[in-house]
Amino acid sequence: MTAAGPRAETDPAAWNQMAASLPGAHLLQAWEWGALKSRYGWRAERLAWGQCAAAQVLTRSALRGALRVLYVPRGPLLEWGEADRRGQVLDDLQAVARRRGALLLKLDPGLPLAAGLPGAEQDHAAGQAARAELLRRGWRFSPDQIQFRNTVTLDLRRSEADLLAAMKQKTRYNVRLAAKKGVQVRAGGLADLDPLYRMYAETSVRDGFVIRHAGYYHEVWGALLRAGLAQPLIAEVAGEAVAALVLFTFGGTAWYFYGMSRDAHRERMPNYLLQWEAVRWAQAHGCHTYDFWGAPDEFVETDAMWGVWKFKEGFGGQIVRGLGAWDYAPRPALYQLYTRVLPRLLDLLRRRGQAQTRAALAE
Repeated sequence: MTAAGPRAETDPAAWNQMAASLPGAHLLQAWEWGALKSRYGWRAERLAWGQCAAAQVLTRSALRGALRVLYVPRGPLLEWGEADRRGQVLDDLQAVARRRGALLLKLDPGLPLAAGLPGAEQDHAAGQAARAELLRRGWRFSPDQIQFRNTVTLDLRRSEADLLAAMKQKTRYNVRLAAKKGVQVRAGGLADLDPLYRMYAETSVRDGFVIRHAGYYHEVWGALLRAGLAQPLIAEVAGEAVAALVLFTFGGTAWYFYGMSRDAHRERMPNYLLQWEAVRWAQAHGCHTYDFWGAPDEFVETDAMWGVWKFKEGFGGQIVRGLGAWDYAPRPALYQLYTRVLPRLLDLLRRRGQAQTRAALAE
């Protein structure tokens, strides 16, 4: 680390090599992710503190540059347990936000606070130390949690037999039932992006969540597939696609970001075999961790993620409860106004997005 502050990294290969080697390495800190977001209103900047810390900072401007929001998705990347390093990175990022007159700077590192269910969790010292320092510095737990705070991860540094044995009995049974009932899983490619999006749109309407327009997913899935950072897997029955997912990989982790399914042949349990084949694919391609990407904020049956989590839990993974996103507000009064208006705006956009998806499927 150096008192001179971070340098701007401009070489994609050098950035990815460094980012993939740092603690907490994540796809959302990959060069390609910043390049994709740059096509949708953000400006990506890559800051490096020697070879021991890095932050891909996304900036969005509004009102002709009068308002700026800075966002570090799943970053910065560093050893958060090292107090001096943590302090310098936070000092420098706060200084960047102040110099640019930012409305807010949002950090969202993939940093665990604890592992396990509430009441039986094991605290992570680095995450607890980071949380305490953010509070001392006046950061606020963000009311706008863009990524999932909690997740379920699976350690792939085991044999397939051990992974199967760690599953819940019903999950293991359903994996085998799907194979017995004729479900087959194949790797997808660029030619599958159209049907993948349509199945994803059908899933969003059925399950009541909002997605973006088709062009966005074509661009994201396609660009990352071409870069070797994504892989669709498609479950079929007699050649008919009934479920699919899109995996992303970076720095030794595979993430189950997108899942989709149809109502056809659900009794054959295609999603169970699909997940198992995704785990096998990730392990075969050198990943040490499979991240199911998302778990409840509160582990109660009324949480919207409860049913999804129960499915993921069956594969024998570990619950990881994360630090979540935190906001630094150089302009506190304006930030307070922003946080009051934003929820209403997001609700309007969600309702509009659901209506647009339904209309597109009807065409």
